[in-house]
Amino acid sequence: MSIDPRALDTEGLRTAIADELERVRRRSTALTTAILDEDELTAQHSRLMSPLVWDLAHVGNYEELWLLRAAAGIEPMRPEIDDIYDAFEHPRAERPTLPLLSPQESTGYLDLVRRKVLDSLDGLRLDGDAPLLRDAFVYGLVLQHEHQHDETMLATHQLRRGAPVLPLDDERPAPRSKGALPREVFVPGGPFVMGTDDDPWAYDNERPAHEVDVAAFWIDTTPVSTGDYRRFVEAGGYDDERWWHPDGREWLARSGKRTPAFWVRDGGGWARRRFGRLEPLPEDEPVQHVCWFEADAYARWAGRRLPTEAEWEKTASWDPATGTKRRFPWGDAPPTDELANVGQTPYRPSPVGSFPAGASPTGALQLIGDVWEWTSSRFHGHPGFCQFPYPEYSEVFFGGDYRVLRGGSWATDGLAARATFRNWDHPIRRQIFAGFRTARDEDAR
Repeated sequence: MSIDPRALDTEGLRTAIADELERVRRRSTALTTAILDEDELTAQHSRLMSPLVWDLAHVGNYEELWLLRAAAGIEPMRPEIDDIYDAFEHPRAERPTLPLLSPQESTGYLDLVRRKVLDSLDGLRLDGDAPLLRDAFVYGLVLQHEHQHDETMLATHQLRRGAPVLPLDDERPAPRSKGALPREVFVPGGPFVMGTDDDPWAYDNERPAHEVDVAAFWIDTTPVSTGDYRRFVEAGGYDDERWWHPDGREWLARSGKRTPAFWVRDGGGWARRRFGRLEPLPEDEPVQHVCWFEADAYARWAGRRLPTEAEWEKTASWDPATGTKRRFPWGDAPPTDELANVGQTPYRPSPVGSFPAGASPTGALQLIGDVWEWTSSRFHGHPGFCQFPYPEYSEVFFGGDYRVLRGGSWATDGLAARATFRNWDHPIRRQIFAGFRTARDEDAR
């Protein structure tokens, strides 16, 4: 799903926002109170993640802060919980020790906030010059925020031990490419427009649009498959220091990891654990649950490298024939089931070579959805960056060891999947639904 606020009149936009608010809440409920009891909701299933009940109340508190207090000027409802649900005040590991709202209290709070939000929506001008309300930006902020937490909650489900609860039999076949695909596609050199000034719901770190000159390069047609990555594992790739970044060698020594997360030996072959179920390793899917160090090591082993963030975005958004920017690899129309695997159905990546109708102008597939893709680039602001509406969304993360991921995953909603969207994480993170594709310079072999 995607909304273009500039294509709707005021009443149409209000209706679309109300529908999207309802849709995202159905998703949040389906991942929490609809399938888990209080003990499961309040437990911390991994120190990497919050208790699910924290995420649930947090999205309600965020909605209150931005749609009621900031946008509508309504007095705080529960100011005493602001600190508890401030993600920057309390790291995830300590959140179970906080006086969290119970699941019942959380749902009651969310319902009350939502009723007030819908009541206030009718009285707000969405066509004025107020920065938060212009093109309904603040509603896009809140909708994308909740969808991002839903993806985080899916990562918690993957880490959770216990009886399976997600309906993994609801899987739809993806359209596949006919015939053999080239291993890589060529992206011509030259300048292109990186970032955006045109997308009204883009985040501050996607702005401003600016010209970047990128040398010609080759990039994988599809993400690296599980089968290809298995060959790296079985070739002793984790034990050969030549392939590993110095910090990656330290991570290997400290962690003892020798496969992607959730892989297990199954007799003479391999299996993976997916949301509480053990299943054969799918050779034809994009590999996922690999960290940046693993992606970088594979690329070196293969005689290649990870693409830069600029190379990735040029591949995903630039039409070299017309010199124009696209919102998605296939054009400006939002994702559909024929174009990309986003939105949590099915609960897995689609096979490599899927979605030929979603190809980029140069022929690369699956750039949107399936798996987040690690790039070689560190996270920083674009030239001319201006933080809006608060520094904690992007600016406080600039610098450090954060690496940029692009493209979204099968768990990313279409509302937050676009060619300019930027994600970032520490290079050791593996619980996220991340994979990668490799690249090479034009003259490299």
